[in-house]
Amino acid sequence: MALVLLPGLQNLIEDISEEKKLPTQVVEAALREALLKGYERYRRTLYLGISEDPFEEDYFSNFDVALDLDEEGYRVLASKIIVEEVESDDHQIALSEVQQVAEDAQIGDTVVLDVTPEKDDFGRMAASTTKQVLAQKLRDQQRRMIQEEFADLEDPVLTARVIRFERQSIIMAVSSGLGRPEVEAELPRRDQLPNDNYRANATFKVFLKEVSEVPRRGPQLFVSRANAGLVVYLFENEVPEIQEGSVRIVAVAREANPPSRAVGPRTKVAVDSVEREVDPVGACIGARGSRIQQVVNELRGEKIDVIRWSPDPGQYLANSLSPARVEMVRLVDPEGQHAHVLVPPDQLSLAIGREGQNVRLAARLTGWKIDIKNAAEYDQVSEDARAAELIALREEDERQQAEAEARLAVEQAARAEEDARLRELYPLPEDEEGYDSYDEAGEPEPETEAEAATGTETEPVAETEVAAAEPVAEATVDVR
Repeated sequence: MALVLLPGLQNLIEDISEEKKLPTQVVEAALREALLKGYERYRRTLYLGISEDPFEEDYFSNFDVALDLDEEGYRVLASKIIVEEVESDDHQIALSEVQQVAEDAQIGDTVVLDVTPEKDDFGRMAASTTKQVLAQKLRDQQRRMIQEEFADLEDPVLTARVIRFERQSIIMAVSSGLGRPEVEAELPRRDQLPNDNYRANATFKVFLKEVSEVPRRGPQLFVSRANAGLVVYLFENEVPEIQEGSVRIVAVAREANPPSRAVGPRTKVAVDSVEREVDPVGACIGARGSRIQQVVNELRGEKIDVIRWSPDPGQYLANSLSPARVEMVRLVDPEGQHAHVLVPPDQLSLAIGREGQNVRLAARLTGWKIDIKNAAEYDQVSEDARAAELIALREEDERQQAEAEARLAVEQAARAEEDARLRELYPLPEDEEGYDSYDEAGEPEPETEAEAATGTETEPVAETEVAAAEPVAEATVDVR
């Protein structure tokens, strides 16, 4: 078969490489695969309307396409096994036929033959398939490069531009800043901010949430405007003291999408100072609020409370309820992290916040269960009695849990002891001295490298499973 000419093949590959920002080798591989799919489609169309398609899914696995960039064309090649009697013309070739050109050929050898069809026979359907597959393969390669490019970014915050809307998600164009072109990222509904105006070509700072593999779509970028990491990044860029390390952000609690439309987005940030002479809250707010205003503007007016972290839980809890004024904090159950916060009557609504948002964020920020109490009506005796009951219930729950764990440990130990006793009475073949295990062929199984080197059995490595659970802070409001 003759070479199928593709005039301008070299320029075509270079143009695609430049346009898609892909290496020429990647473009060539995609083109070869697309041409092979086109050939497969050509072969299948020969049976349309005549008989059922005789080809299985992996029928063409021994076929390949070779590009000739010098002569600007391609060939379809088939690897065939030399046999005495041919059963499949696409996979086998007769020994007598091969020996006409190679006398030393033997049965079982593989030969590569040119099976390129004539250009006129290729057909429009096959050409259309080639074009579609090439476009798809190029997109897949771009996505793979995207995944590699964005997976290890040191800076997770990117500048994104709104491109279009898909259902409740927003498709945005982002760039890694490494000289690469913009790529698409998805901003899901749950990661959008209610105060944002997502109009076409509007730009926003977004947090790169994850780069994940989506079925039938390949690697996909997911970004967020609601992630607390975005707030941390904005403060780090606006506050030089944080960049220098004299001020650090200890904790962030953010409610970017409140449960009710009557409540706006709000964030609490706890900061601390490494140096005594530096005021961490003042450094974050800036002169006349200039620094924090830049953060608020980027978050489209989101309310931000900057509070000072303290190693004293009582002081930290009082600070976390800012801007409410707190009279007293009683740590009624320090071990269970439960506190009563006493506030003046005129500060009750401010401490609780609209629909409980302020105390809810304070609980998340500190990790404590907070009860807001009216200082004017607080009965310490009755409250202590109620707290003692709650402590007793908690301790009882902990005791029962500890007993259950102890019983389980005893049962496991007894089971292990019984297994050991039975093994002594009725030893298994592998327990006997000099026992060798054998494979299916009846040969002794090889020793491990360590056993072969030392002549001793290696101890199995015990696996340690670590389960980390993030405690969920509760916020309860009891107004009296």
